[in-house]
Amino acid sequence: MNYFQRCRQLKSLVSYDPDRIEVDSATTVHNFTFHSRHTSLLPESPAGAEPGRDLLDVEDRQVSENASFRYHVFHPNGSGPSAEMLLMFHGFNERHWDKYLPWAARLVESTGKTVVLFPIAFLMNRSPASWSDTRLMHAASKRRQVEYPDVIDSSLLNAAISTRLQRNPQRFIWSGLQTYYDVLGFLESCRNGEHPLFQADFHVDIMAYSIGCFLSEILLLANPEGFFSASRAFLFCGGPVFNRISPVSRFILDSEANVRLYSFLVEHLESHIRHDEKLGRYLNTESGTAFRSMLNYKLMGDFREEKFRAMSGRIAAIGLARDEIMPPYEIANTLKGRNRDIPIPVGTVDFPYPYRHEDPFPAQERFAPEVDESFNRVFDEISGFLTGQTP
Repeated sequence: MNYFQRCRQLKSLVSYDPDRIEVDSATTVHNFTFHSRHTSLLPESPAGAEPGRDLLDVEDRQVSENASFRYHVFHPNGSGPSAEMLLMFHGFNERHWDKYLPWAARLVESTGKTVVLFPIAFLMNRSPASWSDTRLMHAASKRRQVEYPDVIDSSLLNAAISTRLQRNPQRFIWSGLQTYYDVLGFLESCRNGEHPLFQADFHVDIMAYSIGCFLSEILLLANPEGFFSASRAFLFCGGPVFNRISPVSRFILDSEANVRLYSFLVEHLESHIRHDEKLGRYLNTESGTAFRSMLNYKLMGDFREEKFRAMSGRIAAIGLARDEIMPPYEIANTLKGRNRDIPIPVGTVDFPYPYRHEDPFPAQERFAPEVDESFNRVFDEISGFLTGQTP
């Protein structure tokens, strides 16, 4: 079965409804429900919004899909509770796990680890279906193009997230913190013996992609409760600090939202911290310090690089040669440091078919042989690193 066929098979098999899905002789997908205990972090009302203006003005705390959601776990058949967990984190503005399903299945088979596909707040199935409605989001994008005639890359795919982040860029921080604490809560429940697929003394590693790499780096830098003291992490198509990425894309953010977010997070964050008591309280914690160190390449570099140097044997990354959103040289600038002397391996690969950051392995039959070879090459390296077979 080639990559194209595997994608089609898993997309047809895997859904959120059943508790258990037999994929093949090697893997079973289990679905569980997670209840977030951290919705109180979210803004009480969208700043600058006119309540009732449209469906994107919903109060963040009232988004039920974000507070309670299903998540997939790929588990090796024939094994009991696992001692080896692999957290998988996805990209920005994604609504479904389809492209990751063959990644997770391959990692189960090649590493023997149990793979948890954990969604970031307000993304994947943690967002209302209306935010993915083609007709509604086409109209939202058209409104943005009228309101901002010079906008670049406004589309029905990014209209929801662009509108919401432009109206209140703090959402990036609060939804990120909610995800951070949700991951921590999930790991705590496993450590307490409350998860049927994990031993209480489990070891956790990470495989992350795109903005999921940003989340992973914050978890590694902060190392809450020591969960990640011995973790290995492989970063694919991600890893730069925030002000060295270019997320303007019809699949991610439009240019107006990006300017607003950059202004808040990079140019004026310290001022906001001084004048916003809640923001200051959370961003002066260990997790907040880790987050701030990943925003601006020129700030907190000594802190960031000292941490990465100390864990250099446990992180590796691969970037794509033609990736303009998270260029491989910016991944290296962050992980290898200003003097390029931190021994974290950062590789660059190119593929012999049309690809983009958002779709490195297009599931198109006409490219099947080339995609198969490229996918196997990348995931052989990922699996080897995560199992300690390659440095």
